[in-house]
Amino acid sequence: MRSSPLRSTFVLWLHDIRSMHNVGAAFRSADAFGIKELWLSGFTPTPPRPEISKTAIGAEEHVPWKQIKDKEKAIIELKKQNYILLGLEQTDQSIMIQDYQIKEQPICLILGNEVTGIDSKLLPYLDDSIEIPQFGMKHSLNVSVAAGVALYAFLEKFLK
Repeated sequence: MRSSPLRSTFVLWLHDIRSMHNVGAAFRSADAFGIKELWLSGFTPTPPRPEISKTAIGAEEHVPWKQIKDKEKAIIELKKQNYILLGLEQTDQSIMIQDYQIKEQPICLILGNEVTGIDSKLLPYLDDSIEIPQFGMKHSLNVSVAAGVALYAFLEKFLK
């Protein structure tokens, strides 16, 4: 098994995700791309749950994860460890993911609620917002699909 360049540098943070199936799918993508850790906060469901396991097919047992109870405390800890906080969110200031230039710092990528996006209380803490280019009418991806696309895009950047 090859080691991922994301293993020591990348945290995926899911906040206020409603669907256990989306959480399970995020665990599978986190496992596939070999990230450091998956963080779950707000009302995001956590393992063990049959609905998560059904989609994760065991990945929740292999991906390091933790439940975050205090968002601000977690952000302060990330900043102390020199993490860049990125939000996967469509905003007026978003940078297209293919144009985002990675720095020599670890990354925490935050994904928000399936309907409302990233909690407005978290937005001021972000260093940047990135978005996935979309050409259809909806301009919307399922959150677990977006997580997989973003993780692949970052893996490509780290491999170059």
